[in-house]
Amino acid sequence: MPSPTDLMRLAIDKCRDGIALGQSPFGCAIARGEEVLAVAHNTVLLTTDITAHAEITAIREACRRVNGIFLESAVVATTCEPCPMCLAALHWARVEVVYFGATIADAEAAGFNELRLPATELVRLGGSQLKLVPGLLRDECRELFEIWKSRADRTAY
Repeated sequence: MPSPTDLMRLAIDKCRDGIALGQSPFGCAIARGEEVLAVAHNTVLLTTDITAHAEITAIREACRRVNGIFLESAVVATTCEPCPMCLAALHWARVEVVYFGATIADAEAAGFNELRLPATELVRLGGSQLKLVPGLLRDECRELFEIWKSRADRTAY
C-alpha cells in the first residue's frame, strides 16, 4: 500500500492541479491494498455542484472503480480536515482511516464557510469506527490555501 505520506503527496499534487484550473484548494487520494483507487480535487465551481468536495469526488471515483459502494480497508489522505458532509460519506463508505493535513480552522481562516464541528467530535458523537489521523504534512497542506489566495480568479464558497 502507498504510505500515508505518499498518498497525501498525490492529494496535494491533485489539489495544485485544481487550483490551476480555478478550483478551490482541496485534494483527496484513496488507496486500498497496493492500488490507488482515486485521486481528486474539489470541483464545486467546475460542476456547479456544492457537494463536489474533493473527498466526495474521490469516493465517487473509487466506488466506480471497485463497482460497489463500500471501501472497506481503504486509506484516505485529504489535504484538509473533512467537513461533516464528507466525514459522513467516508463513514458510510466504510473507509478504515483518514489522514488529513490542514484543519477546519485553517480553511475558515482562508475564507471558507466552515461548520465549526471538528471531525474527531463528529466521529465521537456518531459512534463511528472511522480512524482519523490529523496533521499529516500540515504545513504543505496549509500552503495550498496561500497559493489559492494569491490567484485573482479565486472564489470561496
